[in-house]
Amino acid sequence: MSRVTVGSLLGARGAASGLEADLLAGSAGLDRPITLPYIQKTGLALAGFDEYLRPGRALVFGESEIRFLERMNAETRLGSLRRLFARDLPCVLVTSGLDVPVEMVVEAERAGVPLLRTSLPTPIAIARLNGHLEDQLAPRETRHGVLMDILGLGVFIAGESGIGKSECALDLVVRGHRLVADDTVEVRCRAQSILIGVCPELTRGHIEIRGLGLINVADLFGISATRTSKRLELIVQLERWELGKAYDRLGLDTEFQDVLGVKVPLVRMPVAPGRNLAMLVEVAARNQLLRSRGRHAAKLLAERLERRLETLAERDPDDGMGDDL
Repeated sequence: MSRVTVGSLLGARGAASGLEADLLAGSAGLDRPITLPYIQKTGLALAGFDEYLRPGRALVFGESEIRFLERMNAETRLGSLRRLFARDLPCVLVTSGLDVPVEMVVEAERAGVPLLRTSLPTPIAIARLNGHLEDQLAPRETRHGVLMDILGLGVFIAGESGIGKSECALDLVVRGHRLVADDTVEVRCRAQSILIGVCPELTRGHIEIRGLGLINVADLFGISATRTSKRLELIVQLERWELGKAYDRLGLDTEFQDVLGVKVPLVRMPVAPGRNLAMLVEVAARNQLLRSRGRHAAKLLAERLERRLETLAERDPDDGMGDDL
């Protein structure tokens, strides 16, 4: 889990999100961490029900909250804000460029809670802040393998070192598919169900081929042969062929692999001399696209066979042919 501080919202990373916030008070708390990507609004906290405010979540003040504060008398407003800033909030964001009550600035400075203000309307500010925090706080891990964009499907090619992952990826690029990352893939989980694979910036667009060394795919095949990120939707596990080992012949049962709590379809691909791995991986991607649309070839064949057996059994139930089949 990455760590996002309030100060990062005011730096380059915050500017990239388009939040464009200014610091009004509480500079001593810029190192406060934001641990949850979802913002919170005051609700009834300003009326005294502040026990439901959660630490680690940014608090947003819109026009309704500011106008509610302005209608309070000075003593009540000060007491309400003092209780609010005592809740160990990472920061408070005021939207729409609204004027902030003096008591709010004083209490934020006293408590060391950064008070930010943006000119963006409340819905847009919340959307941008949530999107930025979801991306930065998403659970992530680094995986060894190759990530390809094959016909719009994100395919992660895994396997032991030296089994031919990079050579397979290069063959797929020659066939017109796109490289996302080779050797090291950073995977992050967004919205608890979407896996995004990203290539580290240092190795972006490069493939390591034993005997050739590092090659730049964009220079050799054009910029359209690469992309920086892709959703991970299928895993192809390359395994060395073992004589006598039972391999799946029909594909009736779908195997899955857990990645950051998300189940991803898994295909085990035996590697043997003479097998065209790139073609097989491409077919696996095409087959997965069909399955995602409800076309499961093995199950359809099994259903046709079952109907045929039932027809034969109904035609002559006494000859025992149906039982033998």
